[in-house]
Amino acid sequence: MTRVASGAVPLPTAPPGKGVGPLLRGWRERRRVSQLELALRAGSSARHISFVETGRSRPSEEMVLRLAEHLDVPVRERNALLLAAGYAPHYPETPLGDPAMDALRQGMERLIQGHEPYPALVVDATYTVLAANRGITMLLDGIPGFLLEPPLNAMRLTLHPQGLAPRIRNLREWRGHLLAQMERQIALHRSDALRALYEEVAAHPVPERAADDESAEPVAHFALPMRIEHEGRVLSFISSISTFNTPMDVTVAELAIETFLPADPATAKYLHEMHF
Repeated sequence: MTRVASGAVPLPTAPPGKGVGPLLRGWRERRRVSQLELALRAGSSARHISFVETGRSRPSEEMVLRLAEHLDVPVRERNALLLAAGYAPHYPETPLGDPAMDALRQGMERLIQGHEPYPALVVDATYTVLAANRGITMLLDGIPGFLLEPPLNAMRLTLHPQGLAPRIRNLREWRGHLLAQMERQIALHRSDALRALYEEVAAHPVPERAADDESAEPVAHFALPMRIEHEGRVLSFISSISTFNTPMDVTVAELAIETFLPADPATAKYLHEMHF
């Protein structure tokens, strides 16, 4: 399966009633960086940083971008900082279906197809599935149609009581891992959609039978595996998430490629025998 979302994306807007100073202070405090340390990193002075944060001084566009870079502010939020300071957004937000994204989109599709027979998918900042390979399709066999209607959402598919959740043998552990991952993303992004998704999936009850399977054969705990039933077998995967280095577009900055690798020889053997 390969699915790519497209369409126009609205431009970011600055938070109402806030100038750039309080926003920069919030990011600095979130990163636990002092005014002096930030000033040294950015080639400025603690006095100037203080004046910017209190609104006594308006930073230049270059200074906003420099401070945002040293505070590791996400690209979308850098645009919000610029808007709050009275400048135009610096980073475009190009829909993935735009012809300008052809090379990137085709490259990602080749990457996840080349990962077969192991599962792989591409998601955006709210875990909407933008592309997936046949390894993912295999795991979704038997999922009710309403969960497979576009736009597919990886968190909803995984944690919904009628989704993959009943098949995951170590659901409590895996659910905890996914919710913690979402909490970290919420701390980074001012996203109402992401928070609403978190509240939705966190509210799903955990089935009584979801106690971790103590009868399973031990595996090396170099990473938490997802142990999932498929046609009477228990497959074990570890996952890896890749993002793009130094993105210059909001869309690209929020893309993530998640690949699943077999956590034991039996899983690898089974997937290769499926003859995708």
